[in-house]
Amino acid sequence: MSVQDYFDKLPDDRKAPIAALWKAIGDNIPAGFEPQLCYNMPSYVVPHSLYPPGYHCDPKLPLAFISIASQKNFIAVHHMGMYADANLVGWFTAEYTKHSKYKLDMGKACIRFKKMDQIPFELICQLAAKVTPQQYVAMYEKILKR
Repeated sequence: MSVQDYFDKLPDDRKAPIAALWKAIGDNIPAGFEPQLCYNMPSYVVPHSLYPPGYHCDPKLPLAFISIASQKNFIAVHHMGMYADANLVGWFTAEYTKHSKYKLDMGKACIRFKKMDQIPFELICQLAAKVTPQQYVAMYEKILKR
């Protein structure tokens, strides 16, 4: 399955917000990340050409960085950089209140949006632009060494 196949199979009410999220991320993510379907989600990954070891649990897979998903009750943005960087989480949580009147629903690296018309696209654009592939690999390797 491809990213386009994923989009084509979405329910009609999810197509526009998911497409807008994908565009927001794609227009702002630093050079070097590559789009592909990863774990059955549209994702941007650090390709093997930039990080040959790949994902430590399955080195055949590239290192996933940011993904989006249409879940039963919400749309999710999975940003693995936030899992690795407390400063990035702090920035995002502080900025979120400036971009949304709704309470932030977030796990370690998963941001959940239950109201499709209230996704803070400008903030997602800023978040996508914050970390380069090289910075993410450095974060990732630091965590692996722990």
